[in-house]
Amino acid sequence: MIHATIDTFEEEVIKQKGLVLVDFWAQWCGPCQMIAPILAEIDEECPDVKVCKVDVDANMGLAQSYKVVAIPFLILFRDGEVQEKLTGLQSKKDLMDMIKKYKA
Repeated sequence: MIHATIDTFEEEVIKQKGLVLVDFWAQWCGPCQMIAPILAEIDEECPDVKVCKVDVDANMGLAQSYKVVAIPFLILFRDGEVQEKLTGLQSKKDLMDMIKKYKA
């Protein structure tokens, strides 16, 4: 799993081909801690999907540019374009269903 920053976001997410699931999170956020193992499983089980985490406290400008107002906030990109956004704790099934919907 990649930890992207405002400096690496374009390279790690925008310029990537295929699917990239980005988790905007914070250390102090309980639901963010709860979704972390689910994202780790997806990262391990889906080699064709890149999973990135963005710490909103360290990257406020990036969070603001994607209008993150609540966390966890997940954005699925395909070929650098936003496909779908989800706010709050999500089940693994819901995330996998979303990923399947956008696989090429």
